[in-house]
Amino acid sequence: MVFVGMDHGTTGVSFTILTDKPVHFKIGREELSKGNVSAIEMLNKRVDLKSIDLMAITYAMGDGINAITPIEIIKDRGILSMEGAGKVTGGGTAVYDEIEKSGIPTVLIPGIHKNTESLDPRFKAAYSHHASSEKISICYNAFLETGFKNMIVSDISSNTVSILLEDGKIRGAMDACIGAMGIVHGPLDLQMIRDIDEGLKTANECFSGAGAVKIADLNTKVTIAKDELLKLYVEGDKRAELAFQTMIMTILMEIYGLVGISDSKLEGIVLTGSIGSMKSPYDFFNKIKLGLKGLIPVQKLSATSGSVGSAQIAEAVFKGSNDILGIKVVKF
Repeated sequence: MVFVGMDHGTTGVSFTILTDKPVHFKIGREELSKGNVSAIEMLNKRVDLKSIDLMAITYAMGDGINAITPIEIIKDRGILSMEGAGKVTGGGTAVYDEIEKSGIPTVLIPGIHKNTESLDPRFKAAYSHHASSEKISICYNAFLETGFKNMIVSDISSNTVSILLEDGKIRGAMDACIGAMGIVHGPLDLQMIRDIDEGLKTANECFSGAGAVKIADLNTKVTIAKDELLKLYVEGDKRAELAFQTMIMTILMEIYGLVGISDSKLEGIVLTGSIGSMKSPYDFFNKIKLGLKGLIPVQKLSATSGSVGSAQIAEAVFKGSNDILGIKVVKF
């Protein structure tokens, strides 16, 4: 049996082919935006497309659907709007359209938002949107890898999103625009609100520069921001060091906040993403672990957890699962 997962991320589109020996590959945003790369052709080089039993993919905010749904009955790619969703770097839409036309059996994974049935009603009341769709994939991978039913999963990369799971269901999440900083994206503060009111910047422009890059005064492409910041840090730049320290502070605040409102005894905290799983040249993983002061066991997942989790969801759906972490499955 062959299952494929796709993670539509900020810096690129990642695939995992789940067979006896899993295969991972990623297509960068720069390549995709130029239109010179075919995701289906790259997939076909690694696996016979006709052998794929099911593919599960994510796309953008995923706020137009609230269940894992066959792609052929999806309207508008499962989103309400592309506005206000961070930097639109291009290429992901072309990949979605390729997959839709390929004939490969495919399901689309929703985002986490106010219409997500498993959410605590208080989270639904407080926030319209909580996390984009790959966060469900990451949480499912964490669920299978750790065996935890009660945990917090914190995905840290270009943005930071932390998700609370209780009794094996997604109960709440803090989206990047209201919670902790990532490398590029972060919450809007008072000065940014003033800049928006005065017409100096749009809200999306503020959000897309409110992460660690703001503190380091770095204005660069989202696809290379992490590498540029790490380079500055290695060179001894004090602003880059402060940026990372501040980012960690906000992540700890977010995690502690979710711990505080959990109704269950948490079994662990799982860190993932290109930053959450990083130990060198800056040891994000252990610095966050130390910041939690032994409160709860801390584990990490591979940075490929988004695409791996999507492939694992494809396998579970193919084998008859009606529910993934409280997210319903629409049958073919």
